Amino acid sequence: GEAPGLMALEIAIDELAEKAGMDPVAFRIRNDTQVDPAHPERFFSRRQLVECLNTGAERFGWHKRTTQPAQVREGRWLVGMGMATGFRNNMVATSGARVHLDETGHVTVETDMTDIGTGSYTILAQTAAEMMGVSTAQVTVRLGDSDFPVSAGSGGQWGANTSTAGVYAACVKLRADIAEKLGFDGDNVEFADGQVIQGDRRAALATAAASGPLTAEDSIEFGDLDQQFQQSTFAGHFVEVAVDRFTGEVRVRRMLAVCAAGRILNPKTARSQVIGAMTMGLGAALMEELAVDEKQGFFVNHDMAGYEVPVHADIPEQEVIFLDDDDPVSSPMKAKGVGELGLCGVSAAIVNAIYNATGVRVRDYPVTLDKLLERLPEFS
Repeated sequence: GEAPGLMALEIAIDELAEKAGMDPVAFRIRNDTQVDPAHPERFFSRRQLVECLNTGAERFGWHKRTTQPAQVREGRWLVGMGMATGFRNNMVATSGARVHLDETGHVTVETDMTDIGTGSYTILAQTAAEMMGVSTAQVTVRLGDSDFPVSAGSGGQWGANTSTAGVYAACVKLRADIAEKLGFDGDNVEFADGQVIQGDRRAALATAAASGPLTAEDSIEFGDLDQQFQQSTFAGHFVEVAVDRFTGEVRVRRMLAVCAAGRILNPKTARSQVIGAMTMGLGAALMEELAVDEKQGFFVNHDMAGYEVPVHADIPEQEVIFLDDDDPVSSPMKAKGVGELGLCGVSAAIVNAIYNATGVRVRDYPVTLDKLLERLPEFS
């Protein structure tokens, strides 16, 4: 519920800050907590919300924002800044994988995890490559087959952390089998550059499978960690908008997201998820509305020709900053989810920016022209 919930809550927080006579960023920082408000005995495993907000305010130039709405004009455009907090809980679920090593030193990963454009193939290959001491070119990832070990699946920003942790667990088991096969003793065995290393002794990884492929299967289970700790991800979303003072047209000029979401497994694919989510937030704020003909009982704009959605070209500038936020509690990967965090709070930040630009507070999404026109300030 965070994605739609924060659309309303973060507007209310902005209004509350104004009534308290405080800057919206400072107000949120003043009311930060390191424990779960509903269960004060349970601490957050990591909570860097304040750093998200401070970093975002500095990078975005928040000090240039005028407190009084409708004060900044550029020709026919009214310009304003807004912000909101992003919050999304870190969900975990049992996730398994199967890993094979063949006689050439090639590693194959199998799990029924999916890749819906979010980069699962990439991060699972990275995990196996790092664990087995080979390059990603020597790893094949096979997904989406129900014959493979069960994973957590995609959705709700839980896929990356749990599926990579499942691959990690399978690789730990395969490493132990390889070490035993090659006659290495103990736990201090290193896997690097296609070699198995312990002290002065080295052996090629591929030799372990010389007489036939080696296979290991395992899964990660999280026990009651979610009951011991509150695990969450945090963001600070900052937006600059321009509103045409004659027509009410809104243009989003700049967007910034500062995210604390555990260890970022692949910065490039994670950034792509976040800027895509930020664009979705723009759609929810300004464009996307389902029109229902209540007399005839059908959806009027039921296809992509009639249902307006934004694209990246609608936003000239998007920036994403990931804080160093390895979470020792979340999983062996020290990662958490990031996909939905890029969306949670974005729409409210846009609406708060519209208020700062125009002095018009809209509480009904999407913010279409008719909701602004009659209430825009008059200028001589």
